[in-house]
Amino acid sequence: MLWSFTERFAAQLVTFIVGIVLARLLSPEEFGLIGMLTIFIGFAAVFVQSGFNQALIRKGDCTEKDYATVFYFNLVVSFLFYGILFATSRYISNFYDEAILQKLIKVLGLTLIINALTIVQLTKITKRVDFKLLTKISLISSIVSGGIGITMAATGFGVWSLVFRQIAQQGFFGGLLWIWNKWKPQDRFSKDSLKELWAFSGNLVGLAVIDIIFKNIYNVIIGKFYPAANLGQYRQADMFRNLPSETLGTVIDRVSFPVLSSIRYNKQQFNVSFERILKSTMLLSFVLLIGLGAIAKELTVVLMGAQWLLAGEYLQILAFVAMFYPLDKLLSSLLKVVGRSDLILKQGLIRKLFAVPVILTAIFIGIKPMLYVMVIYQSGGMLLLTSYASKYAGLSIFQLFQKIFPSFLFSMLMFTFLIFIGEIINFSTIGLLFIKIVSGAVFIVTLFEVIRFKDYIYIKQEALSKIKLLKKP
Repeated sequence: MLWSFTERFAAQLVTFIVGIVLARLLSPEEFGLIGMLTIFIGFAAVFVQSGFNQALIRKGDCTEKDYATVFYFNLVVSFLFYGILFATSRYISNFYDEAILQKLIKVLGLTLIINALTIVQLTKITKRVDFKLLTKISLISSIVSGGIGITMAATGFGVWSLVFRQIAQQGFFGGLLWIWNKWKPQDRFSKDSLKELWAFSGNLVGLAVIDIIFKNIYNVIIGKFYPAANLGQYRQADMFRNLPSETLGTVIDRVSFPVLSSIRYNKQQFNVSFERILKSTMLLSFVLLIGLGAIAKELTVVLMGAQWLLAGEYLQILAFVAMFYPLDKLLSSLLKVVGRSDLILKQGLIRKLFAVPVILTAIFIGIKPMLYVMVIYQSGGMLLLTSYASKYAGLSIFQLFQKIFPSFLFSMLMFTFLIFIGEIINFSTIGLLFIKIVSGAVFIVTLFEVIRFKDYIYIKQEALSKIKLLKKP
């Protein structure tokens, strides 16, 4: 868990810093152009991966034939979907009425082939829980590709700096995986193996397709009905909220799935472990995301400039949309562990039907109202997922939310306190940001220490024990 969190946080932090530098070198319009293409690349990537990585992780006795089958399948499908993107690039460009998109997607689509070459390598590392190696690879690729993107942006390459940064990141990540993981296919493609793995992964693919469409449909709507600059503002706000939410969500999904899978037949240990992950995860999620919402406007202006103020306003709302994302990942992992990928698909389909009001709000009313409706939609979706998943952890819906409600309540007290400070203190933007960050940290830590909040004490003790181990010769 520690190594996985380190890897995700460090990688997201590098991405965050690079994104800030690029935001000062490029315009919101250029970020918006890349945002227009995310749904097409993401949609194709789902079929390239096909959920086989999850199927391989869950299967305890994977053979070389299983790995080789997945490798060859991913590679063939990646070329197929790259060809589709290449052939339809003109229609995508015409849809948005942006001529440059035709060239951009032909180059950016190469990431599909690069990713296909790395899926099995990454799966094997995850399966043996070797996140120390993954941390090293991820950091190197993020730093090098970030340097390439910044250099290109500073020398006038514009939107192409964003494209080649993504290609460089995937390329270095995949290359280092092949060098240090030292796996290569040693068997032939097997139809029987593919059929066995597909029995589990098929439902995950269905849900992933739906998720990609609805996750990126907002990019499509904003890009189609609003200027590219608005989409750029939304994308940068999304980048800010992804640092805490995607880090926690990815860590939880990556660690909880193999760990809980290994103890799924020990019901008592399984339930205890799930509850501990649940309470620790949501404490961190609420404090970080709700705290981010309280400093959103000041943070975006200080780091990226006054031209990104609208992104700060979007971020303040998006932080509340994202606060349940780690819980979504944890409950989905729980359902995968018990073999109920069908329920993941079912609840995903139902949730997406209720996303229609969010989309209509964006088209007919505006982007900010859409974000407020999105908060309600996300909260309702979590209730549905919890109704399916909680019983497999020995909890009712009420019991599950009862365990995380104190963390939410204390985080909201911190949010209210910080908003109040922003209203009564007349400082420069950078001064107010500093005061809010320090005040928020002091407020929440003092509160937890005074009441001896058990979830906080557990995380504190675990962190201190790991630090002591690191200090030992």
